[in-house]
Amino acid sequence: MNKNLLIITLCMLMGLSACASKGIHTDKRAARAQAAWNDYFVGNIIFDDQAPESEGSRIYHSLIPDPKAYISEQARTVLSTLYFSPKDSIVPVNNLYYTLKDSKGISAKSGGDGEISIYYSTRHIAKSFEGNDTAKVDFETRGVLLHELTHAYQLAPQGIGTYGTNKVYWAFIEGMADAVRVANGGFHGEADRPKGGNYMDGYRRAGYFFVWLRDTKDPDFLRKFNLSTLDIVPWSFDGAIKHILGDEYTIDGLWHEYQLAMGDITE
Repeated sequence: MNKNLLIITLCMLMGLSACASKGIHTDKRAARAQAAWNDYFVGNIIFDDQAPESEGSRIYHSLIPDPKAYISEQARTVLSTLYFSPKDSIVPVNNLYYTLKDSKGISAKSGGDGEISIYYSTRHIAKSFEGNDTAKVDFETRGVLLHELTHAYQLAPQGIGTYGTNKVYWAFIEGMADAVRVANGGFHGEADRPKGGNYMDGYRRAGYFFVWLRDTKDPDFLRKFNLSTLDIVPWSFDGAIKHILGDEYTIDGLWHEYQLAMGDITE
């Protein structure tokens, strides 16, 4: 073999080996981070099916035979996305009441001070199952649960009012809930990403943006963003961004960069 070709080949093999090793180490770190939550108390889960005769209830139980274990598993996924470790200042949840209801809407979280309630509509479950698509309803059920559980465990902005009185507060809360859903495969990637709009629209528009910041600026962005509510008072998007990424960044500048990167705008 040509000497130069041999050197190039060896370098390529070493590079591939290094990449593989890096991937293994990354997977191990992720596994350790997840394992750290295995013994964390996510709250007493009280499951209540108030529509046992409904089609949605039948579908739910056929997919999820052990709701308490399933909810606990997703809760730990949410916690590991929002926090570095169980040693962080975490919103305590003492009791988590999860209810299946024959009602309009999809799902919602209510309560506070350690007493959390989440309902999930059996009508929505049945609608998701149209066409007998088991994978679709399974995917939707997990995604909705990730969103609502984020509301149970996430920190909230301080010094700027409340969810119902301040748009910044609202955009952060709903944006982070969908960011956790995006980060854990709860949406269909680019197919579910809204184009245009603004991060102040909350939900998926903000959620996909926050995950992009994690992927391109800081791999711990979501955790740091959540925890920034403890350090930045009164809280603001710009204050949190500068706290995490540096004074040279602004939320509007990053939003513009994100839109350019995603091809939503051209200049």
